[in-house]
Amino acid sequence: MKKIGVLFGMENTFPGALVEKINSRNIDGISAEFVEIGAIRLDKPPAWSVIVDRISHDIPFYRAFLKHAVLHGTTVINNPFWWSADDKFFDYSLAAKLGVAAPPTVILPHKHYPPGTTDKSMRNLQYPLDWDAVFAYVGFPAFLKPVNGGGWRDVYHVHSREEFFQAYDQSRDLCMMLQRAVNFTEYFRCYVVGQEKVRIMVYDPRRPHAERYVKDPKPAEKKLLGRVERDALKLCQALGYDLNTVEFAVGNGVPYAIDFMNPAPDADLHSVGKENFEWIVEAVADLAVKKAKAAKPKVPEFHWSAYLGAASDTAKAAATAKPAKSAGKAVASKPAAKKASAKKAVKSAKGGQPEATVSAIE
Repeated sequence: MKKIGVLFGMENTFPGALVEKINSRNIDGISAEFVEIGAIRLDKPPAWSVIVDRISHDIPFYRAFLKHAVLHGTTVINNPFWWSADDKFFDYSLAAKLGVAAPPTVILPHKHYPPGTTDKSMRNLQYPLDWDAVFAYVGFPAFLKPVNGGGWRDVYHVHSREEFFQAYDQSRDLCMMLQRAVNFTEYFRCYVVGQEKVRIMVYDPRRPHAERYVKDPKPAEKKLLGRVERDALKLCQALGYDLNTVEFAVGNGVPYAIDFMNPAPDADLHSVGKENFEWIVEAVADLAVKKAKAAKPKVPEFHWSAYLGAASDTAKAAATAKPAKSAGKAVASKPAAKKASAKKAVKSAKGGQPEATVSAIE
């Protein structure tokens, strides 16, 4: 008997519905159940042929267990090795390589030292940081958000230099990105399952969390939806995610990929609505059963590496094409301010310069 396990946390609707859906099909030799584990032995292979992972991003113990399971032949949705290595800034870089529109984005040094580091750990960091160049490239309004994050935690919507520095000063030791905000007319959140099935959902991130999935949306242009679907598939196929959500903000007719590192996406009945819930349960059940039926599990690969050669050609072609209209107005660059002392910059809460820059001029 091949078993499909579901590993989950605080979710109440999706895990049970998925197990019930798979078992209701009465497939000979395949059953589904909730994963239950204790201390993991080095010499004992896991009992599941397939595990649908919904929680290991929050629980290091589960992540270590899933890597052990993959080593012993279990197929995990999603690949825990790549999920551990991925970050959102890399994803935006990959999108640009693949010719998928992404807003201007910069990665920033930590405001405070990461645990176990000091100023001497940061000797390669430029000081002072050229904030004028950063703001000229990204523009305002913008979003300051973590390179590794989710659930809108530690995300700030900033409209000026002053608001940026106030938010940056609160970012602790997180690694943050600043990304131009898209003045969108339409916004989509897409389920992508098995790197081949896509469900496009109209979404409004400005609404309260429980109301963000729009129940009765206006029809969208077919050409636009076609591009959204193609780009969502392109990203997930390159990254190798079998379950993900990809979000697009549409500005001036261009769908900009905003968030596509969601390998345990929201699938709660009360959040996504009945029709979307039924679709995602059915699609993930199909995927899990397909992988359980496979004669031999496929060794996970970092798919993006195969795309970079072709992606470079795509990027070169895009560079020579007529540019799309800007999604936001950039702030004009100003001459760099006169270099202040490092220690003053560290003490100043509004200076915005990360602590990590102290050693760069000592």
